[in-house]
Amino acid sequence: MKKIVYIAACLFLTITMQAQDRTQPKSGPSPTVNIKKPQSFTLKNGLKVLVVENSKLPRVTYSLTLDNPPYAEGNKKGVSDLLSSLLGSGTEKISKDDFNEEVDFLGANINYSANGAYASGLSRYSKRILELMSDGVINPTFSQEEFDKAKAKIIEGIKADEKSVTSIARRVENILTYGKEHYNGEYTSEETLKNVSLADVKLNYNTYYVPGNAYLVIVGDVNFKTIKKEVEDLFGDWKKAIAPQLSYSDPLDVQYSRINFIDASNAVQSEVSLVNLSKLKMTDKDYFAAILANQILGGGGEGRLFLNLREKHGWTYGSYSSLSSGKYIGKFRSSASVRNTVTDSAVVEIFNELKRIRTELVSDEDLQNAKSKYIGNFVMQIEKPETVARYALNKETQNLPADFYENYIKNINAVTAQDIQNAAKKYFLDSNTRVVIVGKAADVLPGLERLSKDKKLPIFYFDKFGNPTQKPEVKKEIPAGVTAQSVIKKHIDAIGGEKALKNVKTIAIFSNGEIQGTPLEMIIKTAPNKLAVEMKAMGMTMMKQVVNEKEAYMVQQGQRKDFTGEDLKNMQDAAGTFKELSLLTNKEVVLSGIETMNGKDAYAIKNGKTTYFYDVESGLKVAESKELEQAGQKMTQVTYYEDYKDVKGIKFPYITKMNVGIELELITSEVKINEGVTDADFK
Repeated sequence: MKKIVYIAACLFLTITMQAQDRTQPKSGPSPTVNIKKPQSFTLKNGLKVLVVENSKLPRVTYSLTLDNPPYAEGNKKGVSDLLSSLLGSGTEKISKDDFNEEVDFLGANINYSANGAYASGLSRYSKRILELMSDGVINPTFSQEEFDKAKAKIIEGIKADEKSVTSIARRVENILTYGKEHYNGEYTSEETLKNVSLADVKLNYNTYYVPGNAYLVIVGDVNFKTIKKEVEDLFGDWKKAIAPQLSYSDPLDVQYSRINFIDASNAVQSEVSLVNLSKLKMTDKDYFAAILANQILGGGGEGRLFLNLREKHGWTYGSYSSLSSGKYIGKFRSSASVRNTVTDSAVVEIFNELKRIRTELVSDEDLQNAKSKYIGNFVMQIEKPETVARYALNKETQNLPADFYENYIKNINAVTAQDIQNAAKKYFLDSNTRVVIVGKAADVLPGLERLSKDKKLPIFYFDKFGNPTQKPEVKKEIPAGVTAQSVIKKHIDAIGGEKALKNVKTIAIFSNGEIQGTPLEMIIKTAPNKLAVEMKAMGMTMMKQVVNEKEAYMVQQGQRKDFTGEDLKNMQDAAGTFKELSLLTNKEVVLSGIETMNGKDAYAIKNGKTTYFYDVESGLKVAESKELEQAGQKMTQVTYYEDYKDVKGIKFPYITKMNVGIELELITSEVKINEGVTDADFK
């Protein structure tokens, strides 16, 4: 199985590490900006309508935005998620099935959320599409059956994310930055969802799904006079109301920079973010300087964070920064996902880049490149009717000056290096920064403790839900008499015994999974000193790998790659039925300690660049990690094994989880012992 992890990692790296042309065009004369004004009108119920006519294509889009003030949901967090799921599940006039069938017949797209709705399709069907969309907005039906289905689906998603290091990092970062009582800091859990009733969803709809702060943007092949009449007829009966305006105290930055550490024993890499609050608004005088400063620091592949952490040091796939701007409080964050062993070094380098842009004037080249990117994107987008509509909506919702976008290029070009430095000092804090790190304590804490001492950055510890906790225990004493061989022997006994394992001549394992919505099939066949793996997507072979006593090769997209030297030896060593049979007699394996894996103690057995983890109590193998290097990037690939089931007296894990840049779970459907494998499979 570990070779499958290796191959999956190669596939991911091939996609994500393509060479990028990061050169920027040189600046020319500023073009004259003439932005078409949308036509607009307002209904008596408060709904504001913006229309951008464009007959180049026979299509139309309708976008409804509820620009309501944000609000916290408290112990019923998730009620708006449920509302989003239930909207579109039928109306007072049409059932859910009939609604969906007609949308498909029209070739249209209609979606709803707690923040609005969206519809698009051919202009020949524009009136009916708008009728269906408005019906779902104004006359939804909320059934208990659909409510129960939606709640179960959301809970299923929460459970699937329980061990996701990325999900943990985002949740705790928001909790610590904003506080659990703040609308940006609360999170949906199984417990809060259980507090939500169907009546709560209906109340939320009646309170917040109202036209008082709503904008309907229409773009495409329409006639203003005609569409105005249709909107008045279809939305005029939407009951007039305004969502409540709730007030919240703004959270505060920390008084001094600190490290907030969250232990995730299954983390193959650390999620690192440096965060401080931001109140930047698009109407602020330093808005353009601030967004250019962020672009220079970490706005993309040409940003300083990327060039430092990836290009110079090779610690990560990418490092970026973001700066929120809007009517309500947001945050500035600089982040990276890095190898465990360089977590402390990555923090130091991010701080170095923050200090550099705050204390040194940026070069003319860096400033011009940032300006060129913004202006280039602006000019490319400005002729699109969707852009015209979006800019018009921004003017309304962000209270922008009437000539904001007409002066956009001029304001970008007016920014100086001194402006960049001033904006960086104001928005990119280095002495009031919260460093949030989610990683494996055993690998990360020693380095962080040295960093804490050297840089005077105190460490505070939190659990996966943002609650203060004690420093995690990372070193546990190995009981007397326990050796690498005794651990391996216990595992062999736990899955069936040495005699039974030696009687196994061949194994065929059939598994299924999904990656980015694409169904996967995995077929693994093994025999003594042999391995054959085939990965299929939607029935088509994506990759095939074969290892035998003489050779090892991989075929991918019709291209064959043969392995030689150390790679060949490593792959041949990994081939075979049960790795533990050879480990049992291998005197080079080392019992390196006891580590926590998914909340339980596990013995760590190290063999070269591979570490195997065996549950202390059951003896079952629960994980396996391997140090890899691809395209100059070092990484640790970890595979987790769960749900052992008996097959002819031998236990096999039926759930295999791994991270190949994204989470991948394989569910075994069948295991065949001493059948279904022939010599032809390994040729």
